[in-house]
Amino acid sequence: MSSPVEKISAAGIPVYLYGFSAIDLYLGKKNTAAVHAVCKADLTDLARLFEGLRYPGSVIADAAIDSDGKTWYFRCEDTVTCSSIIQNQNISNYFLEFYQDCKNRRFYDPNGIYPFLRNLRDGVQHNGTVLEKTTALQWLKEIKTQTHPRRALCDGALLIAKYFPETSFREINIIAENLRCSNGETPGIEEQRMLLTGLLETANPSPGFELLNKSGYISNYWPELAMLNEVDQSKECHPEGNVWKHTMEALRHRKPSSGGFDLRLSLGLLLHDSGKPFSKSTGNKRFDGHAELGGRQVRRFLKRLGFDNNLINDVYYLVRNHMLPAALPRLPLIRTGEIMASPLFPALLELYRCDESSSFKGLDDYYKSSAAYRTYLKHSRNPYRNEIIAQMR
Repeated sequence: MSSPVEKISAAGIPVYLYGFSAIDLYLGKKNTAAVHAVCKADLTDLARLFEGLRYPGSVIADAAIDSDGKTWYFRCEDTVTCSSIIQNQNISNYFLEFYQDCKNRRFYDPNGIYPFLRNLRDGVQHNGTVLEKTTALQWLKEIKTQTHPRRALCDGALLIAKYFPETSFREINIIAENLRCSNGETPGIEEQRMLLTGLLETANPSPGFELLNKSGYISNYWPELAMLNEVDQSKECHPEGNVWKHTMEALRHRKPSSGGFDLRLSLGLLLHDSGKPFSKSTGNKRFDGHAELGGRQVRRFLKRLGFDNNLINDVYYLVRNHMLPAALPRLPLIRTGEIMASPLFPALLELYRCDESSSFKGLDDYYKSSAAYRTYLKHSRNPYRNEIIAQMR
């Protein structure tokens, strides 16, 4: 099946990938859920080509098409040539002024970032000389905040998370001073969802989240996450820091699959402790009931950002039950069997692994829980399983 840009190009309409989409393609990175292109077409041209055309709003794109698990965003320009696309006012930073012609597959690099991208892709020297280490500060100093400051901030957060994951807190603080989040118009649902998904597609989204946090974006639009930075944890159990720092560290321990990072797991990790700001201490339990409270936050937060109901239910399962794996070795099967029967339980175990890894506890308890799950799987294949459970009741 041809992609939307291939279909547009086959119709004789010039179309170019640009920004993150062109750069990721050049670097050989996994395709992301959002693809951005500019084409010499008007909305009627696109409507004739695609039945499911929709209009996400001018801040994002003139038109969008949802196809095969991706969303293709299109800017419509009257004139699209190599020289005209370089003047695209919707690009916030000259690092992102990078293009690929979808017809001949050629890349266009008006600002001379090829050496850096080649080094980033291949890890090789250029023309026999060692390239100096490029930092996010070098690219973001030229960001265009006058045209659309919020877009510049979002692009900056994605740029850091994608290509500069080792950016220091000092550098992030400097960048944030130039990319402060204004208290103006609230970003649309799709714009917020695209930003959040884009960050969680990266191996280490922490620098991007930190920039959004320092600039005020998270406190303005994602208060459920901002609260995590205000909840301290026991240094004995969580030497990595407060709930926010623990969450950022947990995301670093995800393992990619052939399709990239699992969005369900990523959202589950991001929100697994979101109930802690609302929980109370009961006896020796400091955050009693935070998993249940976190489940409520999941539904509230993800529904507000327009995520699919099936995805919301899956993330709810992960957050609501994220404390269970730790108790598996000591709980009877009659209490845990129904939860382990879920096809999502392997993802729940993976969330537990990331959670434990980020707390410097070691993985002994994770392996014990995995062994308990293996015992359940063996038991579930027993033809007398239902009779045994009936006797246990």
